[in-house]
Amino acid sequence: MEIWYAFVKHFLPFAWAQHTFMKNALLAVILVSPVFAVMGTMVVNNKMAFFSDTIGHSALTGIAIGVLLGFQDSLLIMVIFSVLLAIVISALKTLTSTSTDTIIGAVSATMVALGIVILSRGGGFNKFSRFLVGDLLSITPKEVLLLAFTLVGVIFLWVGMFNKFLLASVNPSLALSRGIPVRLVDTLFCITTAVIVTISIQWVGILIINSFLILPAAAARNISRNMRQYHVISILITLASGITGLLVSYYWSTATGATIVLFTALFYLGTLLAKPRFA
Repeated sequence: MEIWYAFVKHFLPFAWAQHTFMKNALLAVILVSPVFAVMGTMVVNNKMAFFSDTIGHSALTGIAIGVLLGFQDSLLIMVIFSVLLAIVISALKTLTSTSTDTIIGAVSATMVALGIVILSRGGGFNKFSRFLVGDLLSITPKEVLLLAFTLVGVIFLWVGMFNKFLLASVNPSLALSRGIPVRLVDTLFCITTAVIVTISIQWVGILIINSFLILPAAAARNISRNMRQYHVISILITLASGITGLLVSYYWSTATGATIVLFTALFYLGTLLAKPRFA
């Protein structure tokens, strides 16, 4: 981190950059943006926005389970719970004839209600409200390191599995004919999405994390002509909105996660208006 601090001090001689919490938050945005951008492209392609939203909202139950088990930091329990939930949803999608959105909706409603009931018992829900809006400015160097490992993991996964992810989502029958285990690939993608969403919730916020995952990818899709452009534009939009939102929230004293999402929404609106020119 000292190298990063020295870099910021030398190249960013601004008032906001003198604060350690802003240096940490800026690095966190730079690390998490590519993760959300590349995952978001596949989430949008697979029409899984509702799924990622469910994972985010169901984090309340993961937090509640961690509290019941006496954990001071519920992150590990939240991740384990989200992974199990992703596996269950993926299994239900293939084992039942019920529509996917109905299954996900039922699971989401149940998990959110369960989490709220447990956390609100005895009137103690207020201390967990920070998870609803997130607090990026509170991120620590240790947590930034966790994001760095997450980024490396996603890069390795994308290099090794991207073609399988894409083919399984676009044409499952063709994927099966080529020996790709579609159900396993789908489950792996669901688990990866669940882990990334859950790890990031405490800084972005349960209420808006899905927007940060979906909007940049949706904006990039409006103006992309191939998959490479899709990924590059999504990363650029996520980085631009993340850094701009962080700085604006500092000067406006607003919630950082929500401010970032507003800028991603502006990008989406802009690309939506520009879409006819790229058709």
